[in-house]
Amino acid sequence: MSTVTETVLGTHSEVGKLHTVMVHRPDLAHERLSPTNCHELLFDDVIWVRRARQEFDAFVDLMRDRGVEVLLLHELLAQTLEDADAREWLLSRRVTDAEVTVMFTEPLRAWLTEMAADELATRLTGGITVQEVPEEVRSAIGRALRPTDFVLPPLPNQLFTRDPSAWIYGGVTLNPMFWQARRLETLNLEAIYRFHPRFRDAGFQIWFGGADEDWGSARLEGGDIMPIGDGVVLIGMGERSNARAVSILARNLFAADAARLVIGAQMPRERAAMHLDTVFTFCDRNVATLYEPVVSQILPILFTPGGPAGVEAQISERSFLDEVRDALGVDLDLVATGGDEFEAERNQWDDGNNVVALEPGVVIAYERNEATNTKLAKAGIEVLAIAGQELGRGRGGGHCMTCPIVREP
Repeated sequence: MSTVTETVLGTHSEVGKLHTVMVHRPDLAHERLSPTNCHELLFDDVIWVRRARQEFDAFVDLMRDRGVEVLLLHELLAQTLEDADAREWLLSRRVTDAEVTVMFTEPLRAWLTEMAADELATRLTGGITVQEVPEEVRSAIGRALRPTDFVLPPLPNQLFTRDPSAWIYGGVTLNPMFWQARRLETLNLEAIYRFHPRFRDAGFQIWFGGADEDWGSARLEGGDIMPIGDGVVLIGMGERSNARAVSILARNLFAADAARLVIGAQMPRERAAMHLDTVFTFCDRNVATLYEPVVSQILPILFTPGGPAGVEAQISERSFLDEVRDALGVDLDLVATGGDEFEAERNQWDDGNNVVALEPGVVIAYERNEATNTKLAKAGIEVLAIAGQELGRGRGGGHCMTCPIVREP
């Protein structure tokens, strides 16, 4: 495999032609969801994994049929772990005294170092239980833990590849996420970007984040991040991302002349509106879908270059939508969640506004959100409907399940 990427990496809009995207197929982690642990792992329910894989495969096939290059995270991680330096880098940060206790760090790390790359990739997302570790570790644990307790936790939310990293114009963020159950996902992505031949020599910027720096209480997730073109970035600030992270990211973007305006969207801190993309996404250059009851409450905060710190912030007196219209210089056509008040709330909960654009005017949406999909079609949007009865149980649609890596303006 070439060590130089053939395409310049970067995401330059929300709706331009999507060339390359990264996704993650439901895996061992989802087989380990149970009624006892699913809420701790941020799923509302257990899922029928075989059906979820069928739904996911149909989703991937649809994107590929439309000319999108789809990269599977598991394959990228397994290929990355063929590199001894990559394996050492990742295991030294994943299998630590603080994560597995002092007594077991070295034997566990030694065992994982000898594991085949594909199996190791499976374990790093699917988790490892007490009964699966070497006998010397298992016997030392004794009765302190049950055989099915996790030594390394599973990462079922790795399915939502939008969140651990986000490509913004010519660079990427490595996001310190809000919930402890998700933070290790970013480590897998950082290993891929650092060591995989597709990425390691591609010459992109890291705008924010990384495992080797303490980010304190700064929190950022990709579902809140939208590079909408013309040097403008929207970033939600609600349940998952905060102003501390946004201010640092904005400063770094401005310093590199990669952006001219960051519009912070301060939202209610509710699970139903965990990210900006759960209530607002673009469908075309001048068309967006939104859940009005939440979007109407957004307080826009304008981050611009300037001041001694390199970034200034001002609370806008105008609405979020007015600021977006003005930043893009377009008359934005808004398609609200469909149905009456009850159906609209159900559609939003079922990711009716969480659509992903493959090109201007063409989006993928869950088929069950019929009222919203019908309104989008009437607005001239081509809606490619997919099943999501199982995939959606983690509260994420097509936008959440995709990490665009190459997208045109």
